[in-house]
Amino acid sequence: MSEMLYSPGRAFTVRQLKEFLDHNEKAIIVDTRKVSAFTEGFIPGSVFIGRDGNFIEWAVNLLPTDKTIVLIASTGKEEECLALLVNAGFRNVAGFLDGGFEAWKEAGGAVDMIIDVDAGELAMDLPFDENLIVVDVRRPVEYAEGHVKDALNLPLIDMKDPGNIAQLNERDNLYLHCARGYRSVIAASLLKLQGYNNLRNITGGWESIKHTRGITVVKDPGALN
Repeated sequence: MSEMLYSPGRAFTVRQLKEFLDHNEKAIIVDTRKVSAFTEGFIPGSVFIGRDGNFIEWAVNLLPTDKTIVLIASTGKEEECLALLVNAGFRNVAGFLDGGFEAWKEAGGAVDMIIDVDAGELAMDLPFDENLIVVDVRRPVEYAEGHVKDALNLPLIDMKDPGNIAQLNERDNLYLHCARGYRSVIAASLLKLQGYNNLRNITGGWESIKHTRGITVVKDPGALN
């Protein structure tokens, strides 16, 4: 395979992408679509970093520099996302999937998804599921200002290291949230990549949780000092 064939900016067909992934163990798919589009369906193994959020911040902090990136983007956003990554210093971007996720799905490619639940469903599940763990991926200062009682604080920034993820049990039912629902989907995609499948994304995040009856909320003011 020539260097020219996989130069940055290349538009892959579905068949070409499958072949590329089969022959490149260090390739990684980065899905830049909207949160709701990603959770409803994505290419297995994809890492979500949505263009509509802090795209470059999380790309720089979370994406490995030793892997070749292929983008999944909304129609018309492909070149923009490529340019943003290149301008941020990424030199390992192979290109994007022509037609995006819809082309993949129409071609019969395997599809994964993340189950969304709202805060009301969390409130109903908490008393009855002894294996339920709320995973709060916000920053420690956000967690200290208010969080679900007994929630595990695992900041998204720390999830780049698989060793930090290893504290989770694959048999537990993980309910993830951030402030509003962007970072938690990134976290869910990283956990999926590490083999964790018993997870839920809490839509609306903390902004919804803190106003929901039936969920005990606590603060840790000492941690703010």
